[in-house]
This record gives sequence, structure tokens and C-alpha cells, in this order.
Amino acid sequence: SERDQMKLAARPAPTYPATAKGDVVEEQFGVPVADPYRWLEDDVRNSPAVAGWVTEQQAVTSAYLKDLPVKAELKASMAKMFDYERFGVPRRAGNRYFYMRNDGLQNQSVLNVRDGLTGEGRPLIDPNQWAKDGATALAEWAASKDGTMLAYAIQDGGSDWRTVRVMDVATGKDMSDAIEWVKFSGLEWVGSEGFVYSRFPKPDSTQAFQALNTNQAVYFHRIGTPQSDDVLLYATPDRPELNHVGQVTSDGQWLIVTSSSGTDDRYEVHGRKIAGGGAMDAPLTPIITGFEHNWTLVDGVGDQLWFVTNKDAPRLKVVSTQITPGKAPIWADIVAEKRETLNGASIVGDKIILAYLKDAQAEVEMVTLNGQPAATIDLGGIGTAAGFGGDASNPETFYSFTGFTTPAVIYRLNTATGERTVFAQPELPFNPDDYVSEQRFYTSKDGTKIPLFLVYRKDLDLSKGHPTMLYGYGGFGISLTPGYSPTRMAWLQAGGVYAQAGLRGGGEYGKTWHESGRLLNKQNVFDDFIAAGEYLMAEGITGKGQLAIEGRSNGGLLVGAVVNQRPDLFGAAHAAVGVMDMLRFDRFTAGRYWVDDYGYPNKEADFRNLLTYSPYHTIKEGAAYPAVLVSTADTDDRVVPGHSFKYAAALQAADAGDKPHLIRIETRAGHGSGKPTDKTIEEYSDIYAFLGYWTGLFNDE
Repeated sequence: SERDQMKLAARPAPTYPATAKGDVVEEQFGVPVADPYRWLEDDVRNSPAVAGWVTEQQAVTSAYLKDLPVKAELKASMAKMFDYERFGVPRRAGNRYFYMRNDGLQNQSVLNVRDGLTGEGRPLIDPNQWAKDGATALAEWAASKDGTMLAYAIQDGGSDWRTVRVMDVATGKDMSDAIEWVKFSGLEWVGSEGFVYSRFPKPDSTQAFQALNTNQAVYFHRIGTPQSDDVLLYATPDRPELNHVGQVTSDGQWLIVTSSSGTDDRYEVHGRKIAGGGAMDAPLTPIITGFEHNWTLVDGVGDQLWFVTNKDAPRLKVVSTQITPGKAPIWADIVAEKRETLNGASIVGDKIILAYLKDAQAEVEMVTLNGQPAATIDLGGIGTAAGFGGDASNPETFYSFTGFTTPAVIYRLNTATGERTVFAQPELPFNPDDYVSEQRFYTSKDGTKIPLFLVYRKDLDLSKGHPTMLYGYGGFGISLTPGYSPTRMAWLQAGGVYAQAGLRGGGEYGKTWHESGRLLNKQNVFDDFIAAGEYLMAEGITGKGQLAIEGRSNGGLLVGAVVNQRPDLFGAAHAAVGVMDMLRFDRFTAGRYWVDDYGYPNKEADFRNLLTYSPYHTIKEGAAYPAVLVSTADTDDRVVPGHSFKYAAALQAADAGDKPHLIRIETRAGHGSGKPTDKTIEEYSDIYAFLGYWTGLFNDE
């Protein structure tokens, strides 16, 4: 309404801090490319100039956000939505059950252990004791097969780097073992003698959070020995760009190393029998070579191995082989490709559990080890199922099921009898029946049908037009599926609509869907997202100025790109930890892996394509931009914060309308994982107060 527009106009953009403009211009393939904010790429830890810029920007942003209406009410609502007891999916080792638990508002969840299924749980690791600011988190963990020891990884300040320690489970005391420079690794026990892990060489101290990650290798650590004695199991010094992750089959008989060159699911696989007594220095032999297809280990029983693959099956299938020394593996199809996309498989007892995606919703079924149908697991609605761990020696497994308005319920399943019981079910601070989750399909620019979830309060008349948050990702074969978010519930409770689009580039419909949204097809992703916004308006679900968009990481790139392409379509935008400079992303930390989806900036065809949508390079001078909030963290070593710094500086310097274009910079928070609850509530009460204000959900009263 006119009254609302007057209110919005009363909150103009603040005066932005002055940002020094450099004169960097580099010619690539005959095209001069200006990069005036190159200096903002320097690590804030080592650059007083960048640190000063961060302080000035954060002061302006904080002052603006703290005065937004209902910020305090949103914060209280989010705290209420977080305040429920929640559990992770249990894992059994020996007679012990290990699981994560949070009493509600704890900054970090606590690892608990039970002796026996019905035993009294006791806290084993409480990360809330580790740091005053709550920003040191428990990351990966794995118990030895007999449940007597636990290897666990510590994540500090949101960094991807890990330190691994070992605990005696009976006493809760740490042992002397300490492993450094672990990243993108599993922890896989070999009996109770030690574990397999992956790490990188120790980086230069000033470059630990920015240098490219190369020369990853797989090691075996024997309990009670120093890291310097760890046995190198597999490395490729002639191919430093390769990543390697080790796995041990659940019966302990095979070591499997899966190698990748980037983010694409194209792998090589090497393996060998694990000798008695834990001798770990025998060479590995090739099982799959060529980096052509997805080969994901399901498990092994004796010398028979099962894999999920997309070889001749874009939506994936399960295959198996009997490994015979000196002979090439002969593969047999166990579960053929279906119309639905196979999202994962595991062996539990004498069954294979198959998790499928049908239009981005979970479906789960069981087959025998040779692929004969056994049972379908009724999940009970629109949602996402996860877990299903276990091994062939025991029919017991656990899984979680969550929807947009239902936090994870944990189930225990017996694959032999089909019996299912509830292990843990949260008591909620709201009634999920007050909300509706539905799925629709809309048409993108080229005629492709795209799935769209809508979530809203049951008492809303959708035809009346409501402030709506549209979320997307569209990359790296990653599927967006239904899931619960306490912060999002505060938006829904306030009367906002939430929409989630299953864009091309994701994995919702397998390899073909991914292929159609990457490299030279990347514009399809942006077209899909823009078409979602146009659909929401055409259906009357939202109106002009009422549409907010949000995306994280590759989704932050999505938001930056579509705001540049269609600034008129959106009322507000939140680009979180985004990849914003598409010509230099491959020069920092994990960025070099992303060439699989984005292409190589130093190849002409890729360069010219990247330049058409790079958010930093395609800001439209003279266009009336929506209100934009960029968010990042000074310690993000996945998508380095220089991306967001440069984009925000360029947007503030542009003639892009009178709405605010702010950057919110978190400290000690990284790319997102391990973030403490209080920081999450503080951050999202800021973000949703901003989006809600500029779309009319929250105005001054």
C-alpha cells in the first residue's frame, strides 16, 4: 500500500564507509577486466587495511539492523523455535549407542553414549566447555568397532581445518593422540588398533586459510603413537590436485580409497584386503580407473563389494563385484536405474536400504543383497529421510525423518522383521498442523518443468499476496529437499510464505539435471530462479515488492546473479557466503574444485561465459536495486570472504537505487558448519528483520 511504501521510504540507505578504489585492470582474451577492490582479497588476519574496512562496514550495518522493527520479537521467536530437545541419528558400536543431543538452546550439541539400547545416556563430549564464544564445535566422530574408543574431530571458528583426538569411552579421558591438518576427511577404524584419515601438508602459517588445498593423502594412525609415525596409505604426488578419502568395509576386511579431482562425482577407486594384525603398508590396487563415473562404496561382505554408480544410469543404480586378486572386476547389476533418483544405499543385516528422491521428496525401500524387492518403508509425508547406517552382521538401523514444519523424529528399524519404533521424538513449541506444505511445478524460460515447495500458515489466503521468501541453490548436483529450520519457522509464524525451488544444476533428477545447470548451461539456473519469482507473482502468492530471495554459497552466487539480471523483480535479497568473483574463485582454498561446475577462468569459452553472470562484474549502473544484505564470516576458508567484500564494495559504489546495500560480517563463524546457536539466532533475526521489513512483513507500527 501507499502507506507501507511511505514507511519503507522513511528508512533510506545509510552513508556507506568510503572504500579505497584501486586501479587494477587485467586483459584476458582481449577483454580489459577492472578489479578495483582486489585489495579486499587479503586475509583479514594479516591485513590491517582489510580489518579496518570490516570494522567500519560492520559498524554501519549493525547500527542499521538494530533499529529495524520487530528485531527483538524475531529473536525471541527464533529462540522459542530452537528451544526443544533434539537428537541425532544413533550409531551402534559393540554394545554402545552414540548419538548427539541438544537440550534446546545449547550452542553446540553434546555427544552422548548409552550402554545398551535402554541404558541411561551419559554425556561423553560437551563442546560447550571448549570456548567462551561457543564457536568451537565437535565435527566428525567415529567409534571403534567394539565401542571402546572414539576418534573425534574439533572444528574451531567455523574453519574447515580439523584437529583429531582419541578418547577412552569408558573413562571419558582423552588419550595422547593428536592429528593436525585434517580436512575433507572421514575417520575409519581398523579394528581397535587405529584409524584411517585424510590430510593435507602443513600450510605456510600466513596462508593456512587462503592457500589452495593440494596434495591430500590418506594415512593410518596407530593408537598411542605420534602423528609423525603415521603410515602413508595412498597419495598421488604426480597429481597434486586429486583428493583421496579412505573407507573400511564394515566387516573390516577391505580398505577402499576413492579419489576425485573436483566436485564432480567422477571417481577412481583403489583398494586391498586389510592384513591380519593391522599391517597397513601394502600397496593398493586399482578397482576403477578413468575418472568417468560416480562409484560410491555401499559396503563389502567378504570379498564382495557393492557400489552406487551412474555408469549407464544417469539416475544411478547399485552394482556389485567379487574381488579376485590379479583379475579385473566383473560387475553385475543388483538394482537397476529407476525413474526416481537414487540418493543413497546401505547394507543392514541381509538387506540393502535404498533412499530415492521423487520430485525432491524422500522414498525408501529395501531389497535383498541380490536385488530382490523386500519392503517399502512408509515415511508418512513430504520430507527427508537420513541415516540408515549399519552393517551386514546386524539388522538394526536408525534413521531420521524431517519435514518443513516437523523437526527430525528418530526411528529404530529392524530390517529382518520390518518392525519400526520411535527412538526420539521432540516436543514442539508450536503445532505443525497449523501449517501447510505442498508441492507445485512451474515452467522455466525454456519450457522445463521445475519443482517448487510452498510452506505457509494454514489460515493464509494464498491468493491475497504475501511477503514471500524464495530459496534456491542450483549447483554441484546437490538436491534441495524438505527440512526443518527453527529460524524459518519464525518467518512462517509471522505470516510469511516460504518457497523452495529445485533448480537445474542440483541433483533432484540425477546427472542430466545437474549437467543442464552447469558450465555453459549455468544461465539455466538463473532463468529457473527468475521464473520461480514470476510464477509466485502470476499466481498471486506474492506481489510487487513482496518477494525476498535467499541463497547460501553457490546459492549466494545465484542471488547476486539474478539481482543483477532482474533487479526489478525482487523487494529484498540475502546473498550468504557467496561466490561473487567468477574470474578468481579458483585461486583460494577449495575454490579450485569448483571448476567442474563453473569452468576454468583461464579458458576463453569459460571466461566469456563466467563474465556474463559474475555478480562482482555485472552490477547494473542506474538500475533501482532491491534492498540487499550480503553476509559472510571473516574466518570462512571455504568461500573466502573476499568474494563478499568485493561485491558489497562494488554494489555500494554503484548508482543502484536508494535502498540499503549492506554487508554483515560474522566473526569466528566460517562457512556455516559448527556455528553456535546464539550466533545463528542473532544472525537470522538480523537477516529476517531486514528481509521482512523490505517486503512489508514487518513495518513500523
